Amino acid sequence: MSTPAPLVRRAAVEGLGTAALVTVVVGSGIQATELTRDVGTQLLANSLATVFGLGVLIALLGPVSGAHFNPAVTLAAWFTGRRTGDGPALRDVAAYLPAQVAGAIGGAMLADAMFGEPLVAFSAHERWAGHLWLAEAVATAGLVWLIFGLARAGRAHLTPPLVASYIGAAYWFTSSTSFANPAVTIGRAFTDTFAGIAPTSVPPFLAAQLIGAAAGLGLAAVCFGRPAPAQEDEAPLPLAGQQPPADKDDVLVPHTGQQPPAPSSEESTLSR
Repeated sequence: MSTPAPLVRRAAVEGLGTAALVTVVVGSGIQATELTRDVGTQLLANSLATVFGLGVLIALLGPVSGAHFNPAVTLAAWFTGRRTGDGPALRDVAAYLPAQVAGAIGGAMLADAMFGEPLVAFSAHERWAGHLWLAEAVATAGLVWLIFGLARAGRAHLTPPLVASYIGAAYWFTSSTSFANPAVTIGRAFTDTFAGIAPTSVPPFLAAQLIGAAAGLGLAAVCFGRPAPAQEDEAPLPLAGQQPPADKDDVLVPHTGQQPPAPSSEESTLSR
């Protein structure tokens, strides 16, 4: 098993990946509003770009940092990793979270710059309603349930396409259009465009997302059981995309920067 990448590199990848994700979300939203006045078509264009962009980013950067791009996922991985011993440490969390938030803000600014918008223009789009907060809790719960459920079911190699597909679907089945990501939520407050959210609307979104992340971990535990603590003479259980034992499916997106081993001649690799 390869040595994990240095923390500085992993944090940089988290920041860059989150920046790229927000650039896709904000930029495609601006492009859509310039091409059509139909809101449904705008949302379709925005969601499709996000699906494709997210899948590519997870597949590209997952082997380095785990491709969280999301403080809710990082915190969930840390919380469950306390039991198994294979999640990110507190020092990883302390590096990932500010990198993700800074990346999200930078990504929004980059998208605005590409379309001739002011680099920093706080959004005037108020998203303040109880049903929107419920939608954010549901969207985030589903995301965390999916990520950790795939890992515990030995299907973490499917994370890139399935996470991207879920986010694309959640754009449409949630009233909030599924931000499901505290860093992205903060970043989108810095753009007064289609994808923006007013700064005053951010705090309840963040609270709903954290509640949803906790609910998602609960759903994963109900459906797949809790991961057992790793024994000294045993390999740790795969969690949210980490490397499983050799007799399990290959994993594409480790969370601690581990590189998956090359498959043997008797194994097939099913691979964002």
